[in-house]
Amino acid sequence: MDEKSLTPSKVTMIRRHYEEDAKNAILRHALSRHAVTSILYEPASLPGVNMCYSLDLKTMPALNQKSSGRCWIYAGLNLVREIIARKIGIKKLELSTNYLALFDKIEKSNYALENALYYANREKDDRELKFFLASPIGDGGQWDMLVNLIEKYGLVPMELFPDTYQSSNTHETDWIVTSYIRNFAAKAWRLVHEGKEEEARKLKEETMEKIYFLFLNAFGVPPERFDFEYETERGAYHREAGLAPLEFKEKYLGSSLRDYVSLINSPTEDKPFGKSYTIDRLGNVIEGRIVRHLNVEMGRMKELILAQLKDKTPVWFGSDVSFYRDRNAYAWDDRAIDYEGAFGLSVEGSKADMLDFSASAMNHAMLIVGVNLVEGEPTKWKIENSWGTDNGQQGYYAMSKSWFDKFVYQAVVHKKYLSSAELKAYEGEPIVLKPWDPMGTLAY
Repeated sequence: MDEKSLTPSKVTMIRRHYEEDAKNAILRHALSRHAVTSILYEPASLPGVNMCYSLDLKTMPALNQKSSGRCWIYAGLNLVREIIARKIGIKKLELSTNYLALFDKIEKSNYALENALYYANREKDDRELKFFLASPIGDGGQWDMLVNLIEKYGLVPMELFPDTYQSSNTHETDWIVTSYIRNFAAKAWRLVHEGKEEEARKLKEETMEKIYFLFLNAFGVPPERFDFEYETERGAYHREAGLAPLEFKEKYLGSSLRDYVSLINSPTEDKPFGKSYTIDRLGNVIEGRIVRHLNVEMGRMKELILAQLKDKTPVWFGSDVSFYRDRNAYAWDDRAIDYEGAFGLSVEGSKADMLDFSASAMNHAMLIVGVNLVEGEPTKWKIENSWGTDNGQQGYYAMSKSWFDKFVYQAVVHKKYLSSAELKAYEGEPIVLKPWDPMGTLAY
């Protein structure tokens, strides 16, 4: 067993090696008073990642998702407001994230209760059942889930349905409803195993109504009709009276979001490029579109992103923001924090290995609103975030080419930029991935 155990002799040898390296004393002193990222920061990474771009879309001020995981909604509505603003010629517009977040919570709750019924004939320790009960109504989401909400419920201007404390701080209500869903799952499991499926269905409807009430209390009761007032860039006043949320969406946005497709870059052996994928039982609106991705190589993903940016339209994208970034500083670069030089340990591997071994996955959605091109090749990207204007440069960030290549996993572009072969692959029968596949992780 000695070769497996951390024996006293091994510990003595490790301590001797530690003390022989003078660098460890310096690190120990610094780490006692400062954050790891502060003392390992490499300022030489800054010169290549400034805020100057050859293609720079002038977008509206960055917003703040506060203590919630609604980045995917913020990023989506930031794209939508730019589309609407260009259509009607206005400079200022903010759409209600609270409105979509309310119905996302309600729809996810319904989805989770249906999942509980679906798995009620399984064993109690079924892996899929346990997976879904772990986080049935979290704040995060995917592009197709956003489209489902907008298509079903429409849009509302922010000033007509602003955030509440609960919608900006979702931990407590999420915990209450998650506990309620798990309690329902237990009761439904027993009813189904007793052959009382109709009673289980009735219990689901009763449970859903109570959850609906809770979220209306927490997020507020949304308007059924409202007046939309705005001033154009030329100073002309307009008022559209008595709009329902779906009427507002149809008038100012139409069905354009249906034409956007999700691209992923997953260079893993189980996902050949050029094929369409979906994730088993991932979604929010039961009758809505499924979460669907087309896997493409990174070079092709960047070509498609550039095509959309050149048409003056931002790009919704998902990445892993856990690596090499400072929330307050504006520059994200994979050379910015020298972990290996300090500790002799690398925090990253190949992109495929990091996906396969749970080291990385998409966890945050933002907008790409600019790029710097040198001889046609991108050297850095301008990012609109949703962490408020006190972070980055007024809420905007610069990502280096290498950071982008390593940690960007998803981008959403209009289907008109795809080749006919790519569009056919995207629209074909998707390969179904397991519920816990990294391409099914949600952006927060």
